[in-house]
Amino acid sequence: MKRVKKGVKPFLFIFAMALILIIGYRNLEYNWQWYRVKPYLFVVENGLFIKGALLEGLWVTLKISFLGLFLSLFLGLLSALARLSTSPVLRLMAWIYVETIRNTPLLTQIFIMYFVISPVLDISAFLSAVVALSLFEGAYSSEIIRSGVVNIPKGQYEAAQSLGLSVFATYIKVILPQMLRQTLPMLAGQSVSLIKDSSLVSTIAIADLTLQGQKIVSETFLSFEIWFTVAFCYLVITAGLSFIIRWLENRYKFINP
Repeated sequence: MKRVKKGVKPFLFIFAMALILIIGYRNLEYNWQWYRVKPYLFVVENGLFIKGALLEGLWVTLKISFLGLFLSLFLGLLSALARLSTSPVLRLMAWIYVETIRNTPLLTQIFIMYFVISPVLDISAFLSAVVALSLFEGAYSSEIIRSGVVNIPKGQYEAAQSLGLSVFATYIKVILPQMLRQTLPMLAGQSVSLIKDSSLVSTIAIADLTLQGQKIVSETFLSFEIWFTVAFCYLVITAGLSFIIRWLENRYKFINP
């Protein structure tokens, strides 16, 4: 039997999924009202573009996600280096952080951050959501970064020392670039997870995409139309992020052939 070409397999999968959706769409006895969704996305009045509730929620989701993404990578890098340090105190603190966060639900952490820690520190719900997401995703990123650093041959450290590089310069110029080459796909997957996990911040009354969808559904009963639109918005964000990271992989050849 002839083997199916690699480029054909994704196309066949997408075609099969589209066919299933079309058949299900036609067989579902439901009065679709897609025309009512557009005002919740945007309207144009007197030549002015006005964002609807869903786009407003999408903007909030983007802000939370990308702030959380950068902060989680920073926390992940710090905790990974702490676990690899020679200081037993730093190793213990980093281990407690990683194991505590990874073994408790994100929703519980959001509630603790908002209802317990937020009143003490007097921070907003938005900042509470960003910190909770960053701590959660940072713990997973920490293990990814640590594994990438550990897998770098010791000869790289010795070569850097022989050139007279300091420990800081060794990590910046030698270790971290090689770590990124090995771990970029896994960090990319973690970034996509962060965007999807951001939907949980709706539980603390943040008007993100998910909460806006809930409000609209409760007012209009357009359950299928609104939730399909919300899902499509998340798909566009995550697919766009995945595309950018894949472009970076190919452009700068971060991934070994």
